[in-house]
Amino acid sequence: MERFQHPADTPGTTMTAHRRTAVTLTLLVAASTAACTGADSPAPTTTSGGAVDVVGLWSGPEYDAFASVASTWESDTGGSVDWHGSSDVAADLADRTAAADPPDLAVLPNPGLLHELAQAGALVPLDGVLDMDEVTADYSPAWRDLGSDDGRLYGIYVKVSDKSTVWYAPPAFAAGGYDVPTTWDDLTALADRMVADGGTPFSLVAPRGPGSGWALTDWISSLVLGGCGPDLYDRWVAADVPWTDPCVRGAFDRFDALVQAPGYVLGGTQGILTTGDADGVVPLYADPPTAFMYSMASFAQGFISSSFPDLTPGDDYGFFPFPAVDPAHAGAVTVGGDVVVMMNDTPAARSFLAYLVGADAQTAWVELGGYTSVNRSVPAEAYDDPVARAVADHLTGADVTRFGAGDSMPASVQRAWWDGMLALVQNPTTLDGMLDSMTQTAASAAS
Repeated sequence: MERFQHPADTPGTTMTAHRRTAVTLTLLVAASTAACTGADSPAPTTTSGGAVDVVGLWSGPEYDAFASVASTWESDTGGSVDWHGSSDVAADLADRTAAADPPDLAVLPNPGLLHELAQAGALVPLDGVLDMDEVTADYSPAWRDLGSDDGRLYGIYVKVSDKSTVWYAPPAFAAGGYDVPTTWDDLTALADRMVADGGTPFSLVAPRGPGSGWALTDWISSLVLGGCGPDLYDRWVAADVPWTDPCVRGAFDRFDALVQAPGYVLGGTQGILTTGDADGVVPLYADPPTAFMYSMASFAQGFISSSFPDLTPGDDYGFFPFPAVDPAHAGAVTVGGDVVVMMNDTPAARSFLAYLVGADAQTAWVELGGYTSVNRSVPAEAYDDPVARAVADHLTGADVTRFGAGDSMPASVQRAWWDGMLALVQNPTTLDGMLDSMTQTAASAAS
């Protein structure tokens, strides 16, 4: 899950922010009467006018980059993209489909929501919308599978992020004589040394707004994958392993110990709860720095380049992989991905979708920075800075890759987890109750 900050209204866009607490399949089923069935052959990628209604989470620099890419399609076709920014895509789509007014396209933040929508009949299959020869050439079977439900393609991952990135300033590390940690024990030992030197090791955030606990769940995902391994991780995500399992609980204990350690986190609990994800990078590159490390997905590069345009990638800023708890699981990576789906089949929507998933659009997106594509036709030289190339290399060279756990769980489980993490950082005594409650919530959702 990603990005709950809201940009200021942008000309030509409409920003909506419905706040809802739950999504039910009853509401989503209403979409089956609104979504059209894909036609037998793809539409051309040109159109003469026509608006495309798109719902998604992107804001700030992420939205700005998308708008820049979309403007090329608008200029070439005479069409327009009406973007509706959301803080809760699942809830907003439920509202709109219940009102028989689904958007043409939606950018979903996780595969779990794709499966729910597909099974509710709310999505248009893409095998009759896109040129499948091009899709097959551009996207590996693994990524096509991640966009499919019950053997049919419903979504294309237009943007991916590496969630196992810890951002830092190499000059600040050099000045302190600090080495990049490769294990969790190395990380905590480094944090102790930074505190002893009078510094603050971590900038850590739970961005304001509904669902703000997502940034905290990303920590747990990395700790479980790097401490328990992919097999247990998969069984935990599938609710086959309770949240009270000793290894899973160990991940929460490690996170809680880090949050509660005196001097470890900038601003303490209040700092966590009142700092946005884009603002989380700022302390690392202040002069002097007020924190040294920030665990945030690779889209944080866009935040850094936006706030500090004079910094040189690789020299002034960079990342290191989230350290594994168990060295046997070093090289495991958690990822996020934004998957575009069709909910209302129109010529303009077909044209824009074909453009958005193609190599030309994604090459332009890569060149704007803070973006990683899984389209195999995007040339490697499009990544024109060493940090962006390092992210791409980290993703393609990972021994084990898994979606962030929350993104793979049912929406009801994910929401309960967000709330539980917010409670945990404020009161560590809630851990036992949260783990018991999450086990029950996950079992109920899986039944």
